[in-house]
Amino acid sequence: MVFGLAGSALAQQAAPSAQPAPAAKEYNQQFLVPGSWFHGVHGLAFNKDDQLFAGSVVGQTLYRVQVDSGEVDRVIDPPTGMADDIAFADDGTMAWTAFLLGKVYIRKPNGKTIEVAQGLSGPNSLAFGKDGRLFVTEVFLGDALYEVDLKNVDKPDFKPFARNELRRIAEKMGGLNGFEIHRDDGFLYGPIWFKGEIVKVNLETGASEVIASGFKIPAAANIDPQNRDNVYVVDTGTGGIWSVSLTSKAKRLVASMKPGLDNLAFDSRGRLFVTSMTDNGIYMVDKQTGSWRTIVEGKLAIPADLAVTTEGGKETVHVADVFSYRNVDGTTGAVTDVLRVHGETHSYPTGISVGPKHTLLSSWFSNTVQKIDRKTGKLVATFTEFAAPVDALEAADGTIYVAELATGNLVKVSPDGKTRTNVVKELRGPVALAQGAGTLIYVTEIAAGAVTQIDVASGARKVVADNLAGPEGIDVGPDGKLYVAEVGQKRVVAIDPANGHKVVIASNLDIGLAPFPGGPPALMPTGVAVSRSGAVYVSADIRNALYKLTPPSP
Repeated sequence: MVFGLAGSALAQQAAPSAQPAPAAKEYNQQFLVPGSWFHGVHGLAFNKDDQLFAGSVVGQTLYRVQVDSGEVDRVIDPPTGMADDIAFADDGTMAWTAFLLGKVYIRKPNGKTIEVAQGLSGPNSLAFGKDGRLFVTEVFLGDALYEVDLKNVDKPDFKPFARNELRRIAEKMGGLNGFEIHRDDGFLYGPIWFKGEIVKVNLETGASEVIASGFKIPAAANIDPQNRDNVYVVDTGTGGIWSVSLTSKAKRLVASMKPGLDNLAFDSRGRLFVTSMTDNGIYMVDKQTGSWRTIVEGKLAIPADLAVTTEGGKETVHVADVFSYRNVDGTTGAVTDVLRVHGETHSYPTGISVGPKHTLLSSWFSNTVQKIDRKTGKLVATFTEFAAPVDALEAADGTIYVAELATGNLVKVSPDGKTRTNVVKELRGPVALAQGAGTLIYVTEIAAGAVTQIDVASGARKVVADNLAGPEGIDVGPDGKLYVAEVGQKRVVAIDPANGHKVVIASNLDIGLAPFPGGPPALMPTGVAVSRSGAVYVSADIRNALYKLTPPSP
């Protein structure tokens, strides 16, 4: 990951000293959009007792889900619970991949958790063979298939394997994602994400053959326990669920859902369950009719940065929801999709702003800034090769200003994305940007605990507020004040940029999702957006909800 470049200073949040004055009366708080479980749901697997387990990467938690009631409880907490994929061995051992940590864990039936591999580049999918052997792939950050030898895990001197100590079976496959090992023939069956194929892999030689193709983005494949000639495939690019006959190679479309599906699992009765990272959902799909029943679902997946627009008196909140770009009605809380990741885009937005002509989506994970046409809602450009861009603003002339976490630079980018110059350097953990008057931009610096004003015309900068505990989202209100999410204190403060005077407008907020070791200090920025009416919208990343804060009655 790129964040090693940013140095350990980013993890240091400045301790607050001078306490801001409390408002005479704080703003009224309401949840405009209710919360939900998970933070994007990925891994999915049943144990031998037909209990369903689900994993979240950003939420760094492994959950157990009651398929009849939809009740959810935590099994393994952050950061160890980070699970992109989950698998069970016949003896009840559970294994999972901590994608962003580069680790593979197992939990023995006696409850003991053991780290069995480390230093992998994006460990993504894994499965046990019927003999208890464990296989794992790297996808996105790496591209290889390995075997993890578990023979000695119970010995007191066992140490997790480094990547170069694992048996590498194959590499440069094209992204072997959610796979399964057939109980009858012992071959691996799985999807090649970047080639749109389903392959059969010999686990001894690494040789593979294509058994089906023509998918948009196949994310996972599992064998139907009721008919082991059928492999079921979820296509995250289309939302399609397919079955493929291993003997005839015939494909059948089983169900059509929305893009963003990520995994699937069968229970012992052959019932099919799928996950949607975009909708924070788990669904049971009827293999005959293609209909589905929602087990659990969320309105938002991982709400991060926010923006707000007002047209005809109607306020619309724009949400960087990591697996989608969504709009929320500022009055009713109704949520609509604008773009879904892997449907219309392949970047994971964490930063958002609405400019004169375009909405800009930034992604520190994908290293991209994307331009969305405000009139059509269509993606018109994707700019790459940034160093962990956290936020971007569009000026009246189309120039774009991008804050990079990994370099600490504020970068001036031409409208076509080709010409780039640094406006300022050595920002101390930039998180979010807000447009001020004229050529002024405000940036929150989480490692410094400060808000800094930058004149992009001259490059002059000055600190307008400091002694903040974890400043993240920021916006300029109609009163000219800066509204900042002070995540370390779980509150929003209004700051007078002229003198730095702070007033608490909302406290005890459910904000500040914990980062993972080595990750960005503001894992998912707590977004703040202030409308013309003075309403303040805040993303509650801990509970996947959206706050609406309204000024108290005089």
